[in-house]
Order: sequence, then C-alpha cells, then structure tokens
Amino acid sequence: MSQRFTVSKSDGDRRPSDIQGEVNQLFEGDEPPSSSGAEGEDTASTEVVVVLKADSNPKESSPFINSSDAAAEKSQQYDGKNMALFEEEMDTSPMVSSLLSSLANYSNLPQGSKEHEEAENNEAESSRKKPVKAPQLGTLMGVYLPCIQNIFGVILFLRMTWLVGIGGVIGTFIIVFMCCATTMLTAISMSAIATNGVVPAGGSYYMISRSLGPEFGGAVGICFYLGTTFAGAMYILGAIELLLIYIVPKAAIFPLEGLEGAEAEAALLNNMRVYGTILLTSMATVVFVGVKYVNKLALVFLACVILSILAVYAGVIKTAFDPPDFPVCVLGNRTLVWKTFDVCAKTIETANGTVTTQLWRMFCDSPFLNATCDKYFATNNVSQIQGIPGVTSGILTENLFGNYYEKGDLIARSYMESVVEPDEPLTNANRYVLADITSFFTLLVGIYFPSVTGIMAGSNRSGDLRDAQKSIPIGTIAAITTTSTVYVSSVFLFGACIEGVVLRDKFGEGVHGNLVIGTLAWPSPWVIVIGSFFSTCGAGLQSLTGAPRLLQAIAKDGIVPALRIFGHGKANGEPTWSLLLTACICESGILIASLDAVAPILSMFFLMCYMFVNLACALQTLLRTPNWRPRFKFYHWLLSFLGMSLCLTLMFLCSWYYAIVAMVIAGSIYKYIEFAGAEKEWGDGIRGLSLSAARYALMRLEEGPPHTKNWRPQLLTLVSTDAEQNVEQPRLLSLTNQLKAGKGLTIVGTALEGTFLDNSEQSQRAEQALRKLMETEKVKGFCQVTVSSNLRDATSHLIQASGLGGLKHNAVLVSWPRNWKQADEHQTWRNFIELVRETTAAHLALLVPKNISAFPSNGERFTEGHIDVWWIVHDGGMLMLLPFLLRQHKVWRKCKMRIFTVAQMDDNSIQMKKDLTTFLYHLRIDAMVEVVEMQDSDISAYTYEKTLVMEQRSQMLKQINLTKNEREREIQSITDSSRGSIRRKNPAAVTTQLSVTEEPPAASKEEKPEEESKSASSPVSPPDQVQLIHDNTNPASPATPATPLTPEGAQSPGEQVQMTWTEKCDGEPAKLAGGATPEGIKDIFSMKPEWENLNQFNVRRMHTALRLNEVIVKKSSEAKLVLLNMPGPPKNRTGDENYMEFLEVLTDGLNRVLLVRGGGREVITIYS
Repeated sequence: MSQRFTVSKSDGDRRPSDIQGEVNQLFEGDEPPSSSGAEGEDTASTEVVVVLKADSNPKESSPFINSSDAAAEKSQQYDGKNMALFEEEMDTSPMVSSLLSSLANYSNLPQGSKEHEEAENNEAESSRKKPVKAPQLGTLMGVYLPCIQNIFGVILFLRMTWLVGIGGVIGTFIIVFMCCATTMLTAISMSAIATNGVVPAGGSYYMISRSLGPEFGGAVGICFYLGTTFAGAMYILGAIELLLIYIVPKAAIFPLEGLEGAEAEAALLNNMRVYGTILLTSMATVVFVGVKYVNKLALVFLACVILSILAVYAGVIKTAFDPPDFPVCVLGNRTLVWKTFDVCAKTIETANGTVTTQLWRMFCDSPFLNATCDKYFATNNVSQIQGIPGVTSGILTENLFGNYYEKGDLIARSYMESVVEPDEPLTNANRYVLADITSFFTLLVGIYFPSVTGIMAGSNRSGDLRDAQKSIPIGTIAAITTTSTVYVSSVFLFGACIEGVVLRDKFGEGVHGNLVIGTLAWPSPWVIVIGSFFSTCGAGLQSLTGAPRLLQAIAKDGIVPALRIFGHGKANGEPTWSLLLTACICESGILIASLDAVAPILSMFFLMCYMFVNLACALQTLLRTPNWRPRFKFYHWLLSFLGMSLCLTLMFLCSWYYAIVAMVIAGSIYKYIEFAGAEKEWGDGIRGLSLSAARYALMRLEEGPPHTKNWRPQLLTLVSTDAEQNVEQPRLLSLTNQLKAGKGLTIVGTALEGTFLDNSEQSQRAEQALRKLMETEKVKGFCQVTVSSNLRDATSHLIQASGLGGLKHNAVLVSWPRNWKQADEHQTWRNFIELVRETTAAHLALLVPKNISAFPSNGERFTEGHIDVWWIVHDGGMLMLLPFLLRQHKVWRKCKMRIFTVAQMDDNSIQMKKDLTTFLYHLRIDAMVEVVEMQDSDISAYTYEKTLVMEQRSQMLKQINLTKNEREREIQSITDSSRGSIRRKNPAAVTTQLSVTEEPPAASKEEKPEEESKSASSPVSPPDQVQLIHDNTNPASPATPATPLTPEGAQSPGEQVQMTWTEKCDGEPAKLAGGATPEGIKDIFSMKPEWENLNQFNVRRMHTALRLNEVIVKKSSEAKLVLLNMPGPPKNRTGDENYMEFLEVLTDGLNRVLLVRGGGREVITIYS
C-alpha cells in the first residue's frame, strides 16, 4: 500500500530541508538532517511530499542495511570529500556511524504480538505510534516472577498429594526429577537462543521459526498455541473443581446426593461442563474488553500463589510440634467417606446404655443392636487414625513406594488387618473412598508435567526487558530452580506428614471433604482453597490472553495461508478472531470435563515445543554457523540433545497414542506450510543443515563416477529467449518434466549476448522468466543465465560450468534450430553443430527434439499409440532408457514401446531378433522387437541430384558474409564448375533465386510430389517464405551462377527449392531450362558431368539418410514419438551445412522426433 502526506507552510522562515527533517522525525524518529545547500532560500510556500510504502507481506529486515532513512541521510553521510570513493555504493554500504546510530535506535521493539519485521516494514502503522518509553523491567519483575506464576499452578494444589500417594515418594520423585530436568535443559537451550540476538514478542515461536525455519516454526508454533489453549481449559476445570467440591458444593446444577458409581461421575462431569463453559465465556469477555485488567490483576494472582505455598510450608513446620487434628475413619482397612456421620464408631456408650451411631445406620437395616448389618461391617472393627501425624511421625517409610489402583478399587491401608471372605461381593461401595480412575506410572507423568510448563513466560516478555540477554537466562533458570526445589521438597514433605490413605484420597472425602493439601496448611485450609482458586482463574486468564496473540503472530508471518484471517483484530491490535478460535478450542477441552484427561493432551504439545527448542540449540551449535554467538555461554550440544531425548521419552511415557497424534498434527502442518506456505528466508538452522548435508553429499559424489545402476539423466535444458526475455520453447520444459520420472538433477539454462555489466537486469528478468516457467511446468531444479560476448561462447560456458562437483549434468537437451535455412539464421546452425561437438568432447549425452511445438504438454494424455526406438548404433543404451522414463509419466503411460533395429545383408536377422528379445527381457523392459532388413542398392539419381542441390546451396550460403569482390570471384568459380551442361540448355546469363522455408512443425504427412510447373518446381505458399536473391547487377560480370533443375519429387516436406532463370541480355523474356516435359526431365538425368564432381562421401551419406528415412517413415509414420540415433558431425568443418541437410533428410516426414547421442558410457545394465 502507499500513503501520501502533504505538508504545506506559508511562512518563509524555514527551509524545505527543515520540514523534510521534521517529517522524517515524525515517521522515523531521527534527527532532522541539515543541508548547507538550502541556506538562503526564501519561499512563500513549501510543499513536502512523503510517500510511505508498506509491503503487505512482512519480510525479514535489518536495522541498518537498506534502512528506510538511508536516502534521507545521504547528504549528511557523504558530505565530506574523504568518503567520495564510496559514494556510489551508499545505498548498500552505509557508513559505520549510520550503522551504529541505527543499531542504537533498534531497542524500541513492538510489544504484544507484533513481530519486529512487520512493524519495521509498515511505516504507516509506525507513524501513528507515540514515542514508546524505553523498557525498564529487570530480571525480577520481568522474568523471574512471571515464570514463577506460570509454573506454579493447579496441579500443585489439586493433584500433588494424590501423585505422592499413588506413585509413592520414590516414584513421584523420579517423575518430578525427570520433568524438572527436562525444563532445566530446555531453559539452558532457550537461554542460548534468546541471547543470540534480539527476540521480539512471540517467544518460543519466534525462536524456533528463526532457528529451524518457517516449516518447523509454524508446526511447533501451532503446537505451542494448542498447548497454551488446552492449558487454559485445564485451569478453568481446576477452578470449577475447587468451586464445586470444596467451596460451594451445593451450587451443583446436577446434584450428586444419592447417586452412585457411573451416575455420580456423569453428574460431576456435567456440572464441570456447564460451569466451565460459563467461566470460559466470562473470562473471554474480560480478555476481549481489555487486557489491561488482566495485567493489573496478575500481581494479585501471583500473591495468592506465593501465600498458598508459604501457608503449606508453615503448616509442615507446625506439624513437627503440634500436628493438626484431622481424623480419618477406617473400617477394617478401608477408608470411609466422612460426610453423613459424625462419630467414627459403631456404637457409643451413654448414660442410657449402648447407642448405635449414624455410621451403624449406614451399614445396617435398623438402628437397633440386633439389626442385620453388612457382613464386612459386622466382622471388622471401626478405627480412627490421624490424617496428618506430622513430619516427625516416621510415616515417610510407609509412603515410600507406590500403590496403583484399578478404577473402583477401595482405598485401603495395606498394613492394617481386615477380615474379608474371598468371594464376598463389595456392598455399600458408595460408603468407601474409591479410586476414580485406573492409575499407572505413565499416567502420573502426563498429569504432572503441566505443572512444570510456563518456562517461556520470560522470553515472551523480552521486549519489555531492560537487558533481555542478561535477564532471560538468569530469571528463567532461577525460576526453574525455585519451583523445582518447591516440588521436590513437597514430595518428601507430603510423604513425611500425611497418612497414605489421605494422600490417595483425591477429593478429600475421608477428611470431611477438605482439600487434602489444605488440611496441611496453616492457619486454615481456606487459605489454600481460596488462594488456589484465584491463582487458577488468573492462570486461565493468562492463557486466554497469550494464546490468541501467539496465533496472531503466526498468522501475521503469513507462513500458514489458512490462518491469515486470524492476523486481523481490533483497531488497537487486539486479536479478536484469534480469541474467538481460542475460546472454541478451549471449550472442546472443557467438554472433556476431566482434569486428568486434559493434562496429558497439553503435555504433548508443550513437550513437542520444548523438544524443538533443544533441537534448535543443538543444531546451531553443531553447525557452527557464523551468526551463532550467544552471550549465554553455559550450553553444550550434548545438554540440548539430552533435553530433546527426555522430551521425546516423556511424550511416549505420558501417552503413546497422544504422542503419535501430536506428531501427525505437527507433521501435517509442516508439509502444509512446505507446499502452500509463503517462502521465507530467515537464516534458519535447517537451511544451514541443508547446506552442510549438501556439501557432505557433494564431497562424497566427487569420489567417483556413479555406477551404471545409479545413472540418471541429469539434464541441462538449453532454451532461448526473445527480446523480452520470455522463453521461446516452453514445450522443451514440458518434455523435461516428462523425462524426469528418473528424478535426478535439472538445470534450465539460457544464454544472453553482451556484457554482464550492461545486461545484468536482462539476466535477472530472464532468470525470473525461467523460474516462472519451471514452476508452471512443474520442473524441479535450478535455472542459470549466462551472459557472454556471443551466444556461442555463452552456451559453451553453460555446458562447461553448470553444476557443482559431482552434481553435474550428464545430458544436454536442446531444441532443433527451426529456421536454420534462412539467411539471417546462418549462425544458428553453426552454433548448433558446435554444441554437438562440445557435448561429444565433454562425454555428455545429447537429446534433440525436432518439431518441439508438436510435443504434448503435461496436461495431455495419449490413450494409445507407440513410442518407436530406431536402434541403429549402440552408444550406451540411452535409446532404451529414455522411453522407459517417458512411460513413467502420465502423458506417455498408455503408449507401447517398439524397438526397431537395422540388419545389413551379412546379418542374420532372425538371430538378431532373438538376441534383442533376450536382451530386453534381461533389461526388464517390455517392448515389441522388429528387425528391418535393408538391401544393398545402387545410389539413385535422386540421391545424386539431392546431393548436388545441397552442395550448390551450401556454396551459395557461404556468400552471405563475403565482400562484394570475394562474392563475385566465388560465384564465378561455382559457375565454371557446371558451365558445360548449362550452356547446352540455356547459354544466356541467369539469375538464381533460392527460396528456403521450413514446413510448420505440426505437419506429419509426407507431401506428394507434384508435376513440375513453369517454374520447374512444385510451388508452395508456406506461411513464412524467405527469399535469398543473389543477383549480379554489375555489367562487367558476365554471368551469375545457375542451379540445375530439381527432378520430379525431389522436394522434401521440409524444404522447397525454387529456381527461376531470368534473361538479362537484350531484354528478352526468360526461357525455361529444359521445359516441363518428360523429355526435358530425362535430359536432366543425363547431366553426368556434375555428378562426377560431387564429393562421394556426401553422396554416400545422403544415400544412407534417404534409405533410412524411407524405412522409418514406412514403419513409424503413425508413431507418437520416434527416437533414433543422431549421427555425429563431420570431423572437419567444411561440410557443416551439409550435416544439417543430412539430418533434415533423415527425419523427413516424421511428426515428433527425438534425436539421441550417447555420452560414451553405459547407462543401462542387465545386472541387479
């Protein structure tokens, strides 16, 4: 977008440069530049126009290279004569003073979710910003306390005692140690990354995406977002659990009274869903209305957390000398739910005698002593034990080892006596404390791990810190050390203070429905209950605040096209759409309704995020990239690798199926970004890894040439471009795509004429055109443009220098020069022949498609037809391999392969066919085989005449570049060589008019020769007819060369030769040389003297071309594609133009032809 601002002033006191400087100051924050050249100007009105342009696609920018104020400061940067040497490179190489100034101003980072790239490129947005105060937060307020608040959470208050009771002190200690070690190692890796340059808001997403690239960054960023969102659901569920079970149980919409088993469980979950949805809606509304209220309440919530933890430690100290009175009622060894009875006894003694208690009535059918009671109740005694015996009681030894239960098992004291019959069914189950879920070690890991997450809170606030590179490592590691100490100490203290059956009582049913950790707290359980409720609500608000901003940061980066809508928000930048999506995902977690089921889900996403933070650090360290210079020095790649391994282990320990689902989600996002995402260059580690891997692979390739089994056509496709740098033969790239079923390397090259300094822009345009066409034709590879003083050298450079090390092309694909017979195209066929010679010298294979525009596009499909291979000479097996590769592509898949080979008179054609069939069988190639016998025959008159026309035409073409005198001498010599027969027919001076055209490429049928007309030829009217007229207008010269008549049928479909003899003396009309009668034609055949002067080598080659063409047209005129060996050019360069004519004759009458020359090595083998 572009915005135009106009500033006008009417007084003449200020110079335009002053106004320009103030405008710069308004938009850029720089000092107004001074300009000495503007002094003394006095204008009544000045208009300064400032155009602000912002790219809608945010891109990585530098604080000093090509910065927006570089142009504005040009005059002050290079005022002095000392810097004149560098003046012309000012835009790309600013002065050191300018660089340092820009770096000094690079601390005003955007807050919230705005990435620094977006803000730097969007000046229009920054123009509306007020000057931001320098960030002032230190380590304590900016990193340490936010991390403490995020790490301590609902699990500590609601599940820690239960974890110790189920897993035992030793088992829980192992879990806590593993999880805390994981976060500590991750914090070390994160500190290294965070101190390796400035980390704006976006935290872990920013670090991972800039270290591992957009694909990994996007995948892990979305995983981190999902983890944060489900964490919000977990905190809300924890808050509702506290509310409905411990604070106001009577508020339940679905009452639990009188319900047992599955019904009671369903009622509890429904209550959680209803109240959770209500709380989520209210929290989302608070976040939508204003984040500032959330931030103001953050300190209150933090104070609640700290006070609750201090209350627990105070209670532990108190138990050493004054244990609290929290009795637990036990029947036999079974813990009773202490809700509906007051005295833990079957009967009590009163003045009136023995009286039954409420407990008696729960198990018996009447309050009388002779009532029928539950069998277990009757045979076991009721005892009351102390729930919190105290830290000095020695209970720790009983709690050292774990007690894992199936769902519905009784929570019992294992070392107490109990009388129970083996087959007796469990009755009155709702009177006992039961296990609500099946527990096992890995489940405990999944439930506990969320209590150590939140270590990214400091790095997320890096923009607010006074010295982020100092505060993030110290604050984060100190916070993890503090929280780990609290967790480890709580494991031992809980095990040493609280009775085992109480620890295993998840909801405190055996202690009058109190929160178990609350029973330990001093001065009152309500300190923990209220404090933990507010802290969980605060943590939920923080999650609903942070998750949408993280999603907005990902959306604004533009790497996931499907998420772009979530980059928008309110006018002040609040992510409205992101908040809506976050609330919906959070609601899905609340509908699960179980804290124990939601915890492992978010554990997966956080563990995956931490794993990639460790991977990023290890990768950067091992690659030793020059930019990897962290200020935090206490890191090592082994520590990062250990942290990564721990994360992966914990993922599968928590839940192997959740781990697989999380990896599939991350992998799907990765592939989606790879195929559909925006291209980003962030200097990430994966690119560095790719470079290292590529270097290693290239060094390995250098060790020797590939084995025949590994040979693939590594194509160098040479294309030509027009004046606008557009590719002239797009179908050449279609053919390249169809040949690349063998994968391998593809380089598309083009040559430009001139010097690189003058043509660098054209070179860039040509490269862009090549890239665009390669993308359209789906050709995977590289493009290369070479500029040289002439096209011949440029093409030679391409052939010699393309590729790198062992990754070089081994085959060249170039189109047949279409209009090579035209006068202005004479250099084209010379270049082509030199190209053939160079590929031969370089031992490269050469593929030359003729009539390339008739080849199919990638969208076409052949439903039937044949690919015909004419195997005339063996040059490595390219002719066998290419049809196989083509048939891997859907264009040619339905075509069948036929192989023709030529047998001479001395060959046994039957044995040849048998051998060839066996050879193809061993090659695992399905093809029909046919051996064509070519009988020896005399060279026909037609062959002689064709050769004669060719040689005389070649001589004529030589005259194009000769001087006038040289041309006259050359013409005279040509005339003298054939004067005898011409004098017999027409002694007058003649003018030879040669018309050369090429048939349109789509023509596939051989033209029928026509009767000779008055012009002694079969006249045609081709679309583009170019006439070369060699006319001697100098009276001193006696004659011009004459070209003999072409006999009937001598024209090939690719050319028409038209001779017109014009009388030049006495003004007489032209005479026909020989007339148009059969007698005249016979007389032409009797012109033996010209034939005797012909080069017999050329005659033989013409004879071979005609004979082969005759056989090929007969057999393969209807084939979809014909592949045949391409003969080599002559050793000496005198017959180059004849070589082109031979190839024309050889491929005459064929629609699609692919001429193939091998590279001098075997490319196909029968061995496995």
